Amino acid sequence: MQRIFTRPGVHPYDDITWERRDVVMTNWRDGSVNFEQRGVEFPGFWSVNAANIVTTKYFRGAVGTPQRESSLRQLIDRVVDVYTRTGVEHGYFASDEDAEIFDHELKYALAHQVFSFNSPVWFNVGTKSPQQVSACFILSVDDQMESILEWYKEEGVIFKGGSGSGVNLSRIRSSKELLSSGGTASGPVSFMRGADASAGTIKSGGATRRAAKMVVLDVDHPDIAEFIETKAREEDKIRALRDAGYDMDLGGKDIVSVQYQNANNSVRVSDEFMRAVESDGEFGLRARLNGEIIETIRAKDLFRLMAQAAWECADPGVQYDDTINDWHTSPESGRITASNPCSEYLHLDNSSCNLASINLLKFLKPDNSFDIAPFVKLTELIITAMDISITFADFPTEKITETTRAFRQLGIGYANLGALLMASGHAYDSEGGRSIAAAITSLMTGAAYRRSAELAGAVGVYDGYARNAEGHKRVMRKHAAANDDIRTIDAIDKAIHAEATREWADCLKLGEKNGYRNAQASLLAPTGTIGLMMDCDTTGIEPDLALKKFKKLVGGGSMEIVNHTVPRALRKLGYQAEQVEAIVEFIAENGHIVDAPGLKREHYEVFDCAMGERSISPMGHVRMMAATQPFLSGAISKTVNMPESATIEDIEKVYFEGWKMGLKALAIYRDNCKVGQPLSVAKKKEAPVAAEVSAPVAAAAPAEVRPVRKRLPKKRSATVTRFSVAGAEGYMTASTYENDELGEVFLKLGKQGSTLAGVMDAFSMAISISLQYGVPLETWVDKFTNMRFEPAGMTDDPDIRMASSMMDYIFRRLALDHLPFESRAELGIFSAEERALQAAGEDPASLHNQVEEQLDILGQSAPIEQKPSLPIVPVPSARVDATESHGRRTADAPLCMTCGTNMRPAGSCYVCEGCGSTSGCS
Repeated sequence: MQRIFTRPGVHPYDDITWERRDVVMTNWRDGSVNFEQRGVEFPGFWSVNAANIVTTKYFRGAVGTPQRESSLRQLIDRVVDVYTRTGVEHGYFASDEDAEIFDHELKYALAHQVFSFNSPVWFNVGTKSPQQVSACFILSVDDQMESILEWYKEEGVIFKGGSGSGVNLSRIRSSKELLSSGGTASGPVSFMRGADASAGTIKSGGATRRAAKMVVLDVDHPDIAEFIETKAREEDKIRALRDAGYDMDLGGKDIVSVQYQNANNSVRVSDEFMRAVESDGEFGLRARLNGEIIETIRAKDLFRLMAQAAWECADPGVQYDDTINDWHTSPESGRITASNPCSEYLHLDNSSCNLASINLLKFLKPDNSFDIAPFVKLTELIITAMDISITFADFPTEKITETTRAFRQLGIGYANLGALLMASGHAYDSEGGRSIAAAITSLMTGAAYRRSAELAGAVGVYDGYARNAEGHKRVMRKHAAANDDIRTIDAIDKAIHAEATREWADCLKLGEKNGYRNAQASLLAPTGTIGLMMDCDTTGIEPDLALKKFKKLVGGGSMEIVNHTVPRALRKLGYQAEQVEAIVEFIAENGHIVDAPGLKREHYEVFDCAMGERSISPMGHVRMMAATQPFLSGAISKTVNMPESATIEDIEKVYFEGWKMGLKALAIYRDNCKVGQPLSVAKKKEAPVAAEVSAPVAAAAPAEVRPVRKRLPKKRSATVTRFSVAGAEGYMTASTYENDELGEVFLKLGKQGSTLAGVMDAFSMAISISLQYGVPLETWVDKFTNMRFEPAGMTDDPDIRMASSMMDYIFRRLALDHLPFESRAELGIFSAEERALQAAGEDPASLHNQVEEQLDILGQSAPIEQKPSLPIVPVPSARVDATESHGRRTADAPLCMTCGTNMRPAGSCYVCEGCGSTSGCS
């Protein structure tokens, strides 16, 4: 073992300035305290958010007892001491000095947020609980009832432990095949229903996060069309029930009646199928028992069905079977048929993988070069520790224990790539950005497998290696050949690539001599909770989410700040201190960099994010995945986000290009596809055409035009609305003129203090005066809808079931009450009755046309003038090249099941920045 960060004779904790803090977490609904631990100890450089998450998530022992951990030192010692002791007992270290170096370096790296193990390690290692270290599991199921029931049981055990699993159901015969008794088989989709119910029950029975699971079906299974459409049909059911008044929001009491919501679905496509799509050929669906073709279909029709279902509800994703198995290190022991829930772990059935991720930004030096030598040594350290963990770890089933011990699958990865690229002045979607990412990934995996070969020389190869030696070495040569194909751009990636080339050369040489200790070494996980623990700006392979973020403050509260990578990037691009200050101030005020003072247009792309004014195109995400995939044992947890305007053809393009570019798995998410209605097209208001006038005799001096205030009469009609947003109540009074036009709004929130009451009164007067001076209500609605801040969540209004803030609810309600239909259609605001008509494929404008006709018969006029509207178009027919456009993207993440905060994307999962909970692996 070699020292990286520490010094002989000095304990790593001694160089840290420690401080005591109080961690108090309040209930998002009523402000009551739901967690409190005072006097916890953390390094001074740890953020409040990171300390809060570690205290609430990872400290063990009952709160308020002496047994409760109260210091980061205790947590790290509890974990690392087990690793070091096990390494000594099993002969990993050549001397006691090597064991001490291992111990000190691991403790330094964890305390300084240089890397982190996955959550199960922090939950379980060093406690009286089973020493489960793996976050990712793959199960198997055969075409027998006993096997299916065993699958239900195994999933339940894994979910109870807070982990996720995946399974391929393609061995189960289809509903078009016969049973031995003569009846017709149920088919895999019917058995998915039982597994989904089980996962939902365990999730709602007290788990800290939702059950995470993946269900895979091969593209040649006869029930593949039913599988593809399963979740899309359920999404239609959710809309219909919601519009009928049922509580179908996340966590709502009626959502449990909808099926198949607890799993991610993926279709396992073959090269044969994709070539048939490419050539517009036929494709055969095969019986499970004898492999005979029982139905022939047009491949493009099935591919279109996949894209359409994904357009409607984001499922299914795709997994590219032949690509996956072409990179399989253990082909003689069985094919890879499935993945974990987030699609990054791909290996044998009944196996597991433990993860660890490196904080890349820790290796960007002040001169913007990459600190290569410490990165390589840290990779060696982590691989050694992860392999030791398999030696002492416990697993949920005997089959998983046997396979994992025999193949010793590891999953080293990284986080903060997006922040690293921005800070070094590289655009995420650029040749330079992709070259750096490819070189770093190649260096990491090359060093990992080289250390695996060194471990094999010291403590032996994995049990399955002898049978798979040729296959394993073939994949190592494929990685090395891919490394040779990297095209470097500038100094930073040239230096990394040169070291990666040396690592692969040593890896092949040592592997030929010693073999390998691990069948798998690397992948890219979502790094949800552990990314927050390491104070990472970006998770996994993701770009920055936005240029501004919320920062928690000591003593409670939070403030929105510009990400600290932005000024660093500006300095790297050559901007002076005064320019940096002005640009940062502009971003703080506007949230984007477009037209920032002094910022050159050629530098805009450096600051492109996943969301915002300039968002990275979907194909930009795919290209980054393709750049790094050849250097990973597993795959990449990442969802390709697409704007709401994306078409089915755009999704087909992404899925097809993913295959062409050599990805192993791919999933998409179209904004608002799970809660929005079919897109509507409404005419923009046309500007009036000026009437012809005769030429004036003489040009008159231009007269100053000033708005005139139209005051409300002293006696006016008013409507009082009581509302509740996420449990916070309020009252809104809306007064109108004689013609029912809105002219005044007053707001009062329940339990408000004098300061907030004054602010709301001032806000109400500002709105009211602007309305009386002629500012259109549409302008206020457009500005304030979708504004996001707490409280946010469910409301008691059947027309507006979810609101992202009080302001979002208030102006949606005003729009529904006071704007004509076509104005609301342009803004995307519909009543429950209108949404019900949309779901049925009818034009909601017919509702208002009927009202007009009835009033005309009675000799009355409609209360609000109606203009003709265009019919609803469920699928946009006009082609929008969404895959190459920059567009504003709406954050469409669920609310945290634990604390109610809006979650943010982390790979193909979601993570809560408030409490650290995730919707999948971490």
